[in-house]
Amino acid sequence: MNQSLEVEPSAVAVGFFDGVHKGHQAVIQKAKEQADYMGIRCAVMTFDPHPSVVLKKEKVNAKYITPLKEKEEILSSMGVDYLYVVTFDKELAQLSPQAFVDDFFAGLHVRHVVAGFDFSFGHKGKGTMDMLPELSRGRFSQTVIPKVEKEEDKISSTRIRGLLDEGGVQEVESLLGRPFTMKGTVVEGEKRGRTIGYPTANVNVGSDYYFPSTGVYAVSVRVEGSTYYGMANLGVKPTFEGERQPSLEVHIFDLNQDLYGMTISVQFKDKVRDEKKFSGIEALKGQLSDDEAQIRHFFSLD
Repeated sequence: MNQSLEVEPSAVAVGFFDGVHKGHQAVIQKAKEQADYMGIRCAVMTFDPHPSVVLKKEKVNAKYITPLKEKEEILSSMGVDYLYVVTFDKELAQLSPQAFVDDFFAGLHVRHVVAGFDFSFGHKGKGTMDMLPELSRGRFSQTVIPKVEKEEDKISSTRIRGLLDEGGVQEVESLLGRPFTMKGTVVEGEKRGRTIGYPTANVNVGSDYYFPSTGVYAVSVRVEGSTYYGMANLGVKPTFEGERQPSLEVHIFDLNQDLYGMTISVQFKDKVRDEKKFSGIEALKGQLSDDEAQIRHFFSLD
């Protein structure tokens, strides 16, 4: 790492923080409190890509609840002064716990480290928070955050992914403290929706998002600072031939505007139904009409 990096002393929250869920927020909030108490900067240290990408022998394309850019935006909104993104590669994976502490804590003028009870570091994860007082050699102090629970289960990124697999976006929102969100650029699609009265914005969200289960969702959509409501189809559109990669299409209620090229934010509020194949266009149109009525009722727009 660059030892000449000029940064002010900080209290740092360290972890992968995928999702920046309520458990992660407790760690970051403690670092903020400690920074205020000590009169220093508040920092977050995270890693990219996920260690599994480097440590697994087979090629892995990691999927994230919050890809790095979105994670940066969330942390900025929380008032974090510094974000350290440590590149997780084979060289980092070989570092001893002492070398990790020397390079990434002492080397960045860290005065206090905050991490969850299960955070590990160094070669094969042999470094633990219990070892940190000895490894710090008096250069910084530390706080260990116990597990944060909701309904007696640990709030974890793994639990959230499992809920997304089931389409449980309302419970995901309760664990994140905000709706599950996918951001992307509106691109040109096949324009089928407008032929059946439901024009859609085709959202290119990139391949690094962890997709919820396929189906139709009630969503709120942020477009240029304004919020709209709508219905999203996440899936492969089985009524039509040829489409097999999951995609995100959003029909935004009461908005007649060309969105091509715009970046929009889609917040998943409720799953309405699974994706299914219809016998024909008329059956599909009838179902979409029912979906719209149900979603307008969900948002109290009827």
